[in-house]
Amino acid sequence: MSVSVWSRCFWSNWVSDLFTDLIGQPLAVNLLTAALQNQRLAPAYLFAGPEGVGRRLAALRLLEGVLAGGVLSSRQRRRLMERNHPDLLWLEPTYQHQGRLFTCAEAEEAGLSRRTPPQLRLEQIRSVSRFLARQPVEAERGMVVIEAAEAMPEAAANALLKTLEEPGHGLLILLTAAPERLLSTIRSRCQLIRFLRLGDGDVQTVLQRCGEQKQDPLELLAMAAGSPGALLEHRRQRDALPVDLVERLEALPQEPMQALALARDLCESLDGQQQLWLIDWWQQKLWRCGAGSGTMHRLETLRRHLLGFVQPRLAWEVALLDLSVS
Repeated sequence: MSVSVWSRCFWSNWVSDLFTDLIGQPLAVNLLTAALQNQRLAPAYLFAGPEGVGRRLAALRLLEGVLAGGVLSSRQRRRLMERNHPDLLWLEPTYQHQGRLFTCAEAEEAGLSRRTPPQLRLEQIRSVSRFLARQPVEAERGMVVIEAAEAMPEAAANALLKTLEEPGHGLLILLTAAPERLLSTIRSRCQLIRFLRLGDGDVQTVLQRCGEQKQDPLELLAMAAGSPGALLEHRRQRDALPVDLVERLEALPQEPMQALALARDLCESLDGQQQLWLIDWWQQKLWRCGAGSGTMHRLETLRRHLLGFVQPRLAWEVALLDLSVS
């Protein structure tokens, strides 16, 4: 066997094994494997599917394949995992505070108010074209991953569209759980790779590999809806809630003063994102206990009020008073 034939066989086998830890996504694996093996990568990809089903892992593995050329050192892999490779720009939605941008993890660690959802800012998207215009340091091309691409306001989306129209030799990967919220012109300039919800068996396989297998309440399983990543996040959110607040919420206040006190304590103990998550959890809990459509509708109204900048404590007081007398 000649050296060139051996090299091609080695490369093909290496690429085939690249996505072995991406569970339950055969269509995505087949498409990405073929693109690497045939060296026919699109300039931009749209990884669309629910949160926590492997989109980020697939992006990392694709970048490994692009960077490796058949051989990837442990140092290169570590730098990709830590998102500090010189030829990689990884963007995620941010909160703005005192002129600085904070990722979700940074905002939580700093104790910043997270009343409104994070966004992909215009200045973040503008950095993409500047990053791709410079000469790569180690790789053959600049690589950009944009998480939660649906979190772009109109100005940022239009700026990204200009970059997609002239991507140069760069590679862009957009991750989204809501592709319908993206501009149609952005979707049309990306190769779509669909990611599906996992079956129960695949979910347990992923959790077992992560060492996170345990019995979960039915409401958390329903909220996760076939996403092991979402299930882990829901566990984290649930474990972070003060136990006494959960117990008082489950019992539902029976008197107005109890309702007002619970509203006060909820707003003092939980930030905006935690309150929104709590509504999701409470809906599942009440629905499984036989609550009617009126209760579900009232909680949806509460969610809209919290997202619509109604004073949180007032919104909770009104909702809990309504529910306590219904």
